[in-house]
Amino acid sequence: MQVQFFRARPVALAAALAVASTASLAQTAAASSTDGLKLDQVVITGTSTALPKMKQSVSVSTLDADQMEKTGATSAAELLRSIPGVRSESSGGEGNANITVRGVPLSAGGSRYVQLQEDGLPVLLFGDISFGTADQFVRADGNIDRLEVIRGGSASTLATNSPGGLINFISKTGKEAGGSVALTTGVEQQQNRLDVDYGGSLGPRTTFHIGGFQRNGEGTRPAGFTTESGGQIRANITQQLDNGYIRLSLKSLDDRTPTLLPVPVTVSNGQINTINGIDPRTAFFITPSLQSDRTLNRDGGMSGNSTRDGLHIVSNAMGFESALNLGNDWTVEEKFRKTSNSGRFIGLFPADNGSNGKAAFFTATLFNTSLDDMGNTFNDLKLSKSFKTDGAKVTAIAGLFSGTQNVAQTWFWNQYNLKMTGTGAQVVNAMGVASAAPVSSGFDTWFGCCVRNYDVQYTHNAPYLALTADSGALIVDASVRSDKQKASGYTIEGNASTKSWDPKTQKVIKYEVSNTSYSLGANYAFNPSMSGFARASDGVAFSADRLLYGNALDGSLPIAINQIQQQELGLKWRGNGLSVFATYFNAKTSESNYEATTQKFTANRYTSNGVELESVWTLGDVRIAGGATWTNAKISDSNDASTIGKKPRRQADFVYQIAPSISLDRFEIGAAIVGTGDSYGDDANTITMAGFNTVNLFASYQFSPKIQISARVNNMFNTLGYTEIEGDGHAARAVNGRSANVQLKYTF
Repeated sequence: MQVQFFRARPVALAAALAVASTASLAQTAAASSTDGLKLDQVVITGTSTALPKMKQSVSVSTLDADQMEKTGATSAAELLRSIPGVRSESSGGEGNANITVRGVPLSAGGSRYVQLQEDGLPVLLFGDISFGTADQFVRADGNIDRLEVIRGGSASTLATNSPGGLINFISKTGKEAGGSVALTTGVEQQQNRLDVDYGGSLGPRTTFHIGGFQRNGEGTRPAGFTTESGGQIRANITQQLDNGYIRLSLKSLDDRTPTLLPVPVTVSNGQINTINGIDPRTAFFITPSLQSDRTLNRDGGMSGNSTRDGLHIVSNAMGFESALNLGNDWTVEEKFRKTSNSGRFIGLFPADNGSNGKAAFFTATLFNTSLDDMGNTFNDLKLSKSFKTDGAKVTAIAGLFSGTQNVAQTWFWNQYNLKMTGTGAQVVNAMGVASAAPVSSGFDTWFGCCVRNYDVQYTHNAPYLALTADSGALIVDASVRSDKQKASGYTIEGNASTKSWDPKTQKVIKYEVSNTSYSLGANYAFNPSMSGFARASDGVAFSADRLLYGNALDGSLPIAINQIQQQELGLKWRGNGLSVFATYFNAKTSESNYEATTQKFTANRYTSNGVELESVWTLGDVRIAGGATWTNAKISDSNDASTIGKKPRRQADFVYQIAPSISLDRFEIGAAIVGTGDSYGDDANTITMAGFNTVNLFASYQFSPKIQISARVNNMFNTLGYTEIEGDGHAARAVNGRSANVQLKYTF
């Protein structure tokens, strides 16, 4: 009966939750003094010293495991939509999301200016690798203890390729003994998932944690076959020493999920219109009528691939971490991780919209890309010394980050004609007769632009220095970083005549690029409940594969870099159950970019300023967390003069998050509302993407201290909201439609 209720009466469910909320508010009395933003929580991500939020001169947000679970997020990227100041276009499925922070443009796929980390080391050295974005290799499960997010600030100098910010997924270590087993099943969709994690003590000074998940199902969109299959296991063991600790960690991820790409739409009078029979919230074109695809492999032969692989990620990692007190206020910290990453990216991208939806079929390009080698090795060594001067404690840090990142991929994109049907579409030939044959081979698709194989290794070294002076009320910090990167490898293209790789097209990649970044900040505590900060930073993000289409990369020509200059002013305050974190920001960005779908180069400068607000209010059993970001941004210079003065694509003036929740003894209900104002889908500002919000709901009941049942509904009102559109308006990508699941969890 409960399942049927979720299916047939979503509005009734929302009304019931609203009534329950009102009743609870009426019963609530005394105000709570709880600090909802946890401003006394120590932050370790992207900062020179481990200090509480209240004393840090950066804009930082944190989410613990309980808060992450209540967001209802189905992926790491979707989880980030709950963070104020973060723009996360999580409409691509489990991976392939576009992520940036306030005021920083989203002109390339992935997260060019924001680095995703696991336990303080990069997931990938570059966040915007085509078909290999960092979020694809991250799974947010029961292994995560908390999430720390830095916007701007010292991220420019305390990490590489992260001038916009840092997103750090921090693992449980078994310090708090216990674990859980959770079984989750879809209500309207066929999805099943098992999550298990456990941690505790192996002796007086040894702790461990191990956990993971396994899933199987059709996914959130009707496909007619299993699109989700696989899982992850992670483990670590920590040995406490007299002067510190050492930790070993392991990760094994092998997961298949559907790739969600734009679908055909039309545009009239600047507005996006759906095509009859294609619902952007549910459309999925990898169907049983297209089971396999033949491509040119990296060895020069033809291979068959299952289109059902979708986004298939394989990642195996081994890490080591240590922190030691050397005596006399000297400490040393070491982090090391070696990871092998590979997989495949398969998804159908509309090459047209079927003559503005008038034809019976459209042409679809099958992005079939082999992630041959995306492995990396990273090491971060840091030595610090603390000493006292007259009236201040000074901490000096010298560090060295070093690593290698492999970027090896093979592209071969056949084209097929598909019927204009959002589900169960058939592959047809030009006459509308069922067929499984491509209408264009990869050698001919888009004039043969994208039969490519490349194998490039990027070696990176970055020494950095940081100095912090703590005089009590006033804390000042300064840091500088010198990044130097070497690239070596090759690119080669296919030959339509020989049906193989053409040696004449092979290009040698061999160049160096370097830059020095800085950041200077200060935080002043007016009293224990209020502090303010100011910061100025200058940082860069180097490009990887997006340079490979450009000019000679043999060292004979300068290499373009992407630069951000930022200034920030912030205020933190708490009292009477209310916590507020407000930041004014100004950012100037210079970048160059290449887009595979349009085959165009861009070189733009952007300016933006705005205000970011994060707040939590508690009153008895009621908690309301929220955030909002107002941004005034424009293109200040461009190689396309017609776009100068326009708003950057997909940059709304106003975005917001609201998360109310109520705890009533054993029963808890809440929502997570994420909204955005209008934005333009193109830099010419001719296509408007209407503002929208999505509402996620959750409810849980604690049968006993160990047994809990919960229900979550994503996009409760089945909102149609677009996150991106092609510049010519023929295809757009939208958020998923409504989905729901129920979870039974046992905690021990």
